[in-house]
Amino acid sequence: MFFQIIEVLGTFAFSISGVLVALEKRMDAFGVLIIAFVTSVGGGTLRDVLIGQTPVTWMENMIYVYVIIVATIFSIIFRKRIDYLRVSLFLFDTIGIGLYTVVGIEKGLAIGLHPIICIALGTITACFGGVIRDILCNEIPVIFRKEVYATACILGGLTYFLLRELPIDNNIVFVISGSVVIAVRLIAVKFKISLPSLYRD
Repeated sequence: MFFQIIEVLGTFAFSISGVLVALEKRMDAFGVLIIAFVTSVGGGTLRDVLIGQTPVTWMENMIYVYVIIVATIFSIIFRKRIDYLRVSLFLFDTIGIGLYTVVGIEKGLAIGLHPIICIALGTITACFGGVIRDILCNEIPVIFRKEVYATACILGGLTYFLLRELPIDNNIVFVISGSVVIAVRLIAVKFKISLPSLYRD
């Protein structure tokens, strides 16, 4: 139950993130819904295909479709009340990657994959919905720029496996690991920490 709540919260957060980007691009209602959809389930869909879990999660449980629709309507109705659109987008995107990272890791563990592969699955789950969103919106995906994005997911994944070695409840491990992803991303942006550039400015 806790696992599903985490995934639903991640879906809601990423849906809002997608809606905000689509609204910035002045898309019509259908375009907004599509961007919300691919942002929230794109990474999870890729993950499920990679591990051979078909039909993919959102096709088997309609709650995810309902959450995306509700989040889309909510964001459209209250878009004028969301001060600082870019700040809101950043926050919801960050919450989304934190929640989805632990979801992806848990999926990998459930089928007995190596911890490194589980962390990779968590990163894919967290990041690739945003990659698809940015490509469709004609933007360079954040993960391919200098920003600390996938790195935050990897650090959260490492935290997850370190905490599993301690006598801590699994739900607490979930929360702490997801929080590490969120905290690393927030700190990196706050203090303008980025990965080394391969190019001379």
